[in-house]
Amino acid sequence: MNREEKKIIIDSLAEKLNQYPHFYLIDISGLNAEKTAELRSKCFESDVTMLVVKNTLLVKALEKVNMANADLVSVLSGSTSMMFTEVSKTPAVLIKEFRKSSDKPVLKAAFVEESVYVGDAALEDLVNIKSKEELIGEVVGLLQSPAKSVISALQSNGGQKIAGLLKTLEERN
Repeated sequence: MNREEKKIIIDSLAEKLNQYPHFYLIDISGLNAEKTAELRSKCFESDVTMLVVKNTLLVKALEKVNMANADLVSVLSGSTSMMFTEVSKTPAVLIKEFRKSSDKPVLKAAFVEESVYVGDAALEDLVNIKSKEELIGEVVGLLQSPAKSVISALQSNGGQKIAGLLKTLEERN
């Protein structure tokens, strides 16, 4: 591979790193062609982009976009594949589901929600992480809950309760 080809690959990786907010570094070495094709198919179905990368070119791409975190760079040895995604936990769920029938892929590291997770032990944490949209939905649900309770209480036997409330307020004056 000549310099120009390497530059094109580095620029392409840098573009993907800027395009996607989350990425996973995994090891799929040892998977046969059939299992690899199955994994790629599951990635495609889940809107996850997967590519095999050369470690040295990835380091240069990470440096180019100012993401060359020491923890990420430290895991770059051996075979490395990347999974790019818009939804933070999709690859983690995909990996966990795929490993029910195989011991690969192994998680090397992940950059999710602007944090770095290192090692295969972090997979369970990544599966349980909530996306920004899920957290906003929970907060909205919690904020709506008291209002729904008041409205529900007023609607069930509402006439009696409202009359009792008005009578109590009149007696105070």
